[in-house]
Amino acid sequence: MVIPTEPVGSIPRPKELVDAVAVHAAGQMPDEEIAGLYEAAVRDTIQRFEETGSPVISDGEQSKPSFLTYPLSGVTNLAPDGVSIEFDDGHARQLPRLAEGPFAYSNYAAEYLLEAKKYASVPVKQAVIAASALSLLYPQDGVEGYSQDAFISDLVGEAAQDIRGSLDAGAHVVQMDFTEGRLAVKLDPSLGLLRTFVDLNNQVLSNFSDEERKRIGIHTCPGGDIDSTHSADVDYAELLPSLFDVNVGNFYIQLARSRPTAGAGHHRRKLSAGSADLRRRDRSDQSPGGIGGGGKTAGARGS
Repeated sequence: MVIPTEPVGSIPRPKELVDAVAVHAAGQMPDEEIAGLYEAAVRDTIQRFEETGSPVISDGEQSKPSFLTYPLSGVTNLAPDGVSIEFDDGHARQLPRLAEGPFAYSNYAAEYLLEAKKYASVPVKQAVIAASALSLLYPQDGVEGYSQDAFISDLVGEAAQDIRGSLDAGAHVVQMDFTEGRLAVKLDPSLGLLRTFVDLNNQVLSNFSDEERKRIGIHTCPGGDIDSTHSADVDYAELLPSLFDVNVGNFYIQLARSRPTAGAGHHRRKLSAGSADLRRRDRSDQSPGGIGGGGKTAGARGS
């Protein structure tokens, strides 16, 4: 039996670009110069991917500010003190918090796809962030004048537009990054939070036909960041039954680096203060700002 495979996730950036991103963030490099370095990195990644003979490639997320928060670049109604995700080595990543409504994306993944397609001679896939991850932006104590129901409605619409834009731009497939899947099991062993996430992502997917969903997939992994993970101790057996309820045609499941951990399940971190209690609804990258998922490996593609 042949198991089709596709590249999944981030490819390490060249040191020149890593250094330049920090200089640009400090306001010491013009936008035009950093844009040229991003373009060169995308072009080089695509060339190297094609040299492997892979029938489907990606841009390695070279120019995304973050695999998770790319839709929020330049958004002004966010505060920096959102959900904090702890990794097994003790470091943490912190998401922004929605400070006022309404919620809207500032840009969409199709712009990265269109840039990549300029240099590719084989089909290109496009990764997007799952709505479930961005649902964590809504704070537990709410947002004045902007209900959680209104937020979820806006989020579903924006996430669907993100996928639709990439499909319309010619993506071979669109991959929803769902690194928070195993994390949800770790935070809530009753699986209530995981089911909430699955239901939310299915709300987004309800905007697409059966034929379109054949070109949509979902990716899961233990959330890698700086050579550590946030949920490698969660057994896939706890995740997969619910994961397979997501209404997509493809599943990308990282297995190569997953290994059992002694005492798994006996230490379960909680979301920090300020996180959204979504259960009440009953429903590496190299840049900061993500739950974790940079440096992801190739994943299996199921149909």
